[in-house]
Amino acid sequence: MKKRHVFKKSILMLSVLAFAFVSCSEDESVEADTQTRDMTEVRLASEVDIAGATISDIIIDSYENQERNELNRTTSDQSYLPDCVTVTVVLEQGFREITLDFGSEGCIINGHLLKGQIIFSYTRDIEAQEILISYNLVDFYFDAKQVIGSRTILRQFSNENGNPQFTHSLDLTIIWPNGAQASREGLKIREWVEGFDSGVFSDNVFEMSGNWTTTFVNGNTHSYEVLTPLRKEVVCSYFVSGSVDVQRTNFGGTFDYGDGECDNQATFTTNNGNVIDIVLN
Repeated sequence: MKKRHVFKKSILMLSVLAFAFVSCSEDESVEADTQTRDMTEVRLASEVDIAGATISDIIIDSYENQERNELNRTTSDQSYLPDCVTVTVVLEQGFREITLDFGSEGCIINGHLLKGQIIFSYTRDIEAQEILISYNLVDFYFDAKQVIGSRTILRQFSNENGNPQFTHSLDLTIIWPNGAQASREGLKIREWVEGFDSGVFSDNVFEMSGNWTTTFVNGNTHSYEVLTPLRKEVVCSYFVSGSVDVQRTNFGGTFDYGDGECDNQATFTTNNGNVIDIVLN
């Protein structure tokens, strides 16, 4: 009887250990799947950043180029837009509407394929310290991702540092070819820190601050706040430095674009200290 009791007890212990092992394995698998989903959303959100920054670069460049043309009464060739972009300008008393058409086949801008149209307008006043630019995206695609948006950029000719500044009200939705979808709302402030008085757009550098939210189609919402200004050199497709705090329920960390190199490498440091390498698309 004693041996049989020991045998039954051993079987029970083995069963408990097996159940615990299976439970731990399942928990680890769920945790791994959750982290993979979270990091996928962080990477997709960074693609929204890149698309939004490129759109802003294009609008700012085209606005500045148009103003130079009118002030100098000559056609400027300083725009960094390639010849495949068709630019149409509607001139009315104190009003300008500019259509940038990238065509159905698309144009390569800083390594990205853009299709469709960006249409923006503003009221022209050369003595005004602020100009409000309204834009609309029409059948617009960025590297096969559809971008939907209609918002404003406030152009201040001089901020407290004496630099031009653009305050961008964000309202963008991006749809990836695989059906993933994210919407972006918030505010980005772009300070023009280098090149604004050269007349050559390719040497321009912006630093960005602000805060915004990104909501995915599954309902997950990430909140973002710039910790270190994001440095955008217009000749580079990516931010070259800067960091952003990213938070969501039970998940968060710091997204870092690096130390100044123009590359597609970034890192994400989770709240518990894990460092994950990110390759940007």
